[in-house]
Amino acid sequence: MRRLGLALLSMFSLGLAAGSAWAQGKEPILLRDMGSFHVGGRVIEITGQPIKEIVFTPGGVPAKMDPNGKYQVEQMYVQYFLPQNRKGKLPLLMWHGGGLTGVTYEATPDGREGWLNYFIRKGWDTYISDAVERGRAGWTDTFKGDALSLPLGDPWERFRIGPPGSWNDDKTKRELVDKVCPCVVMVHSQSGTFGYRVLEARPDKVKALVAVEPTVGGDRNKVESIKTTPILVVYGDNAKDHPRWSKIRQGGIDYAGVLKSAAGSIDVVDLPDAGIKGNSHMMMMDKNNDQVADLIQKWLLDKGLAQ
Repeated sequence: MRRLGLALLSMFSLGLAAGSAWAQGKEPILLRDMGSFHVGGRVIEITGQPIKEIVFTPGGVPAKMDPNGKYQVEQMYVQYFLPQNRKGKLPLLMWHGGGLTGVTYEATPDGREGWLNYFIRKGWDTYISDAVERGRAGWTDTFKGDALSLPLGDPWERFRIGPPGSWNDDKTKRELVDKVCPCVVMVHSQSGTFGYRVLEARPDKVKALVAVEPTVGGDRNKVESIKTTPILVVYGDNAKDHPRWSKIRQGGIDYAGVLKSAAGSIDVVDLPDAGIKGNSHMMMMDKNNDQVADLIQKWLLDKGLAQ
């Protein structure tokens, strides 16, 4: 029954994807697998709080909810798409910027395909994530009361997955890079910091870094450890002249100079200088997002990371 349900869901999802693709005159995306998981996080414990009576559905039967217990917090959500015809030699990890979610890469405001679909079509095993302080769905004031979080053991017993008292904590913690890589990491804005840090911590795992208008570069004292890893940094229009972004860009240029002086491999591209104009900070959503993606794809091909 479970396999039938998954098959029907897969057919429905592919049907929606095919309909959207055909509407844009493109072939549907064929996948060999797709799914999601959480990584990282930690367990905290809350004690001394009163038991609450909660009505989950208007008019429903009240349920007692004990807020005391252990909670899983700070985990990162990851969704992956594995194309049927894989051409990228490594997985591609897409990390969004500050105040954003993985939706950044999924679509454009005017309804066109985003970089997620672009790189899947190019044959990349693609992993798209939401940072730990935000998520795919937020709380809404449509419901009465405060946002509710449940201890780890509560759903296990409330939904009859196991009998009362049978919950056991799973203390295993895995990081995304350790789980998926070797890989290529793509970062944007705020996540540029995370990309450089992960590269510095796992130079054997991160085989290339694509930084789209990163706000901060890497640690200048650690360039020796990452100098064999190719890095691409991309800036859009007006980054040189904007009161704030000119300073951010200059920081990136200065870091690139330090890395190059250590014989590092880093390419900095100002899109207007490359003949690509009309790009904001959100270039993956701009009208010419495919042009920018083409530039990134060509760089990855030139580095021997895809076929």
